[in-house]
Amino acid sequence: MARPLVMGVLNVTPDSFSDGGLYFEPERAVERGIQMFDEGADVVDVGGESSRPGALPVPEAEEMRRVVPVIEALAAHGRVSVDTRKESVAEAALAAGATLLNDISASLWHVAAAAGAGWVAMHMKGTPLSMQEAPSYSDVVREVHGFLLERASRAQSAGVAEVWVDPGIGFGKTAAHNLSLLRHLPQLVATGFPVLVGTSRKSFLGALAARPGGPGSPPVPVELRVDGSIATATWAMLAGASMVRVHDVAASHQAAVLVGEARLDVSGRLGVSSVASAMGST
Repeated sequence: MARPLVMGVLNVTPDSFSDGGLYFEPERAVERGIQMFDEGADVVDVGGESSRPGALPVPEAEEMRRVVPVIEALAAHGRVSVDTRKESVAEAALAAGATLLNDISASLWHVAAAAGAGWVAMHMKGTPLSMQEAPSYSDVVREVHGFLLERASRAQSAGVAEVWVDPGIGFGKTAAHNLSLLRHLPQLVATGFPVLVGTSRKSFLGALAARPGGPGSPPVPVELRVDGSIATATWAMLAGASMVRVHDVAASHQAAVLVGEARLDVSGRLGVSSVASAMGST
C-alpha cells in the first residue's frame, strides 16, 4: 500500500455530534457519499445511530431504514462500510452492498465471517450513553491493546480474513487517555493487524485547542476543529495507521498522499518506520 487509506464519515442521523441532520435525508446522504468518493475516500462509512457521548439507542428497524437505501445506492461508486453494533442491521447492510463492518461493540465478527466481509474491532469502555462518565484505566494502552488483540484473534479464528483494530479514540477515554493511545500507536501497529484511527472533530481536540486562552476557556466548537483533526490524522498515519476515519475527506486525502510519499522513501531519510519509532519513544 503506497499510502494510508481514508474512510469518510457519513452519518445518516439527526443527532450526530458533528454533522447530525445534514445528511438525514437519503438523497442528501447519497450525494455526500458520492462527493466523498470524488474527494478521495477509499471507503465511505455509513452510520444510522449516533455514538456521541450521551446518545440514546435507535430502534433496529429505524436504523435499518436509514442506512440500507444509502448503502445500496453508494455500493456502485466505491467501497462502503456500515457503522453499527446491531446484528440485524449489520446483516442487512452487508446484504445491501457494504463489504466492511465497522463495529464499535467489537462483538459482531461472526456476522462478518458469515458474509465474507471485513471487520473492524473498536475499543469502547461502556456504551455511548455512559462511556464519558469518569472513564478510568490502570494502564489504558495495555488494556486497550489487550482487548483488541483478543477480539481480533477470535475473529481470525472464526474465519474473518480482513480484520482491523481501532483504539476507539474518544470512546470512554479522557483527553489524556486519547493522547497516550496516539503516542503508543506504533505498538498497536507492530501487532500486525491493520490499524484504523478516528480522531476527526472529537471533543478532546476542542479542549486542547482552547488551552492558549487559559484555564476555564471554552472548548473550540466542532466546526473549528479541522486543523486538529488533520494534525492528529497525520500523526496516526506517520505512526503506521493504515486508515483514518474523517469528516474532512479532501484535506485528509491530501495528507495521506504526502504520508504515502514519505513511506516510499527507501533511503531512510524519512521512512515511516523511523518516524513512528521516534514518536513511540517520546
